[in-house]
Amino acid sequence: MIRGKRSAVNRISGKRSLGDSIFSITNGIFMLLVMVVTLYPFLNTIAVSFNNGLDTIRGGIYLWPREWTLQNYVSVFQNPHLTQAAFISVARTVVGTVVQLFCTAMLAYVLSRKEYMFNKLVTTLFVITMYFSGGLIPGYMLIKQVGLLNSFWVYIIPGLIGVFNMIVIRTYIQGLSEGLIESAKMDGAGDFRIFMRIVLPLSKPVLATVALFIAVGQWNSWFDSMLYTAGNRNLTTLQYELMKLLSSSTSQGGTVNVDQYKNVTNMVTPVSIRAAITIVTAMPIVLLYPFLQKYFVTGLTIGGVKE
Repeated sequence: MIRGKRSAVNRISGKRSLGDSIFSITNGIFMLLVMVVTLYPFLNTIAVSFNNGLDTIRGGIYLWPREWTLQNYVSVFQNPHLTQAAFISVARTVVGTVVQLFCTAMLAYVLSRKEYMFNKLVTTLFVITMYFSGGLIPGYMLIKQVGLLNSFWVYIIPGLIGVFNMIVIRTYIQGLSEGLIESAKMDGAGDFRIFMRIVLPLSKPVLATVALFIAVGQWNSWFDSMLYTAGNRNLTTLQYELMKLLSSSTSQGGTVNVDQYKNVTNMVTPVSIRAAITIVTAMPIVLLYPFLQKYFVTGLTIGGVKE
């Protein structure tokens, strides 16, 4: 009892007990180790990407390049199709994120309304698609029959609704004040006006979180490009072109002569070119994340809790 009273007094007076101090120090050391373990692979990849490819084979590259060079990035950006592929990747990321986020949020709002009589049925049908699919070949045949093969919209239309994202947004909307929606209806507002003027502005945290999920998925996707647009080189994505470059360098047994990429005469290795490709593909998302980080924790925590 005396210890408990002392702890309570210490908390009230602002004094920290020995146990609290030990916990804070231990927690700080642990989080520092987690940060190092998380950050080191990325910094090491940057160092390898700026290091001479043949020198990288010797090993010993940690956080700083031993022999600085831009040759790895030259070998990547000399790909004649890279500019068009980068434009397609940016376009599909922007358009795909906006369209999928709007459609998913609109469906989430509908399924969050208790007065919608088919709420549970429609939700169940969507959830089933998370566990079962028609398969790769039927999916390809469907895309071909609806005329999306070798079309930019093959990146957008098949993924209009993300079921997991829809559940997260729906749960967030269900946590909003019902009185706001009811008062808007009493003033004569329809569901679409309520969705646009009330629900969307109040759902910015979860929408920003889901937008980041969608953007990362769109930016990193290359398999659909290989399946559906490989016949049209003007529609292939940046990731698909870089994947082909990486596969080409790896299949040539240790080094690739980048002379095939416009008079580049030095040699690079699969390890160095893989590091450069990783940085090229990761940097846009890394630069985007700080702008959405303030919404990330709030949106995911509130939207991910099911009452």
